[in-house]
Amino acid sequence: MAPSRARPSVPPSSESGELRSKILLASVALIEEQGLARLSMREVARRAGVTHQAPYHYFPDREAILGEIAAQGFRMLTAAVVQAVEAVPCVSERQDQHVATARLAALARAYVEFACQHRAHFRIMFRPELVDMDNCPVARAQGSEAAQTVQRIVHEAVAAGVPALPSEVALRHLIWSLSHGLACLLLDGPLGHKQPGVPPSEHIDAVLGALQGLLEASVAQAAKR
Repeated sequence: MAPSRARPSVPPSSESGELRSKILLASVALIEEQGLARLSMREVARRAGVTHQAPYHYFPDREAILGEIAAQGFRMLTAAVVQAVEAVPCVSERQDQHVATARLAALARAYVEFACQHRAHFRIMFRPELVDMDNCPVARAQGSEAAQTVQRIVHEAVAAGVPALPSEVALRHLIWSLSHGLACLLLDGPLGHKQPGVPPSEHIDAVLGALQGLLEASVAQAAKR
């Protein structure tokens, strides 16, 4: 097995930080418009309006650019999830369980909406063949933070009375699987391609409404036991 090659980060000055950001923005725009296959160091340089060698001052290769985009994506996803969950109001202590299910639905919605709004990032974040996390420790750290945030939110919901059957881990994976699957169907699957006249928001409302209904039904069922 070849040894991992952690990417050293270049501490940016204000000018070099600007150029680095310009290269990343050009990379994201290129992926959004033409797909991952068109991403190359030369094309990124052309799109960013810099010399062919300029990207190499900040990113040793294509994977390093993708790793930074993945790290950005995980940071933005964590922020979106936290903001969405914290926006769910807690009206009274008697509504703790209802609030808990609403927060889980908000978590799922934030995940799917993030994917729809940041397609280039989402298409990279969970692709180990594109980004080896051993080579991109910043992306790995940001991904771990995102996972820990989801774990905390689900744990708080279970503590508030949402049943975790057969386990809290299974509940967390259920919400992740549903959110990720819906996002993929909207971005690259039949929900986006075969039903182009239906706004993504309609699919999101329907599916996540069903999720919250199932969670609330499980709370009601547990209360009868």
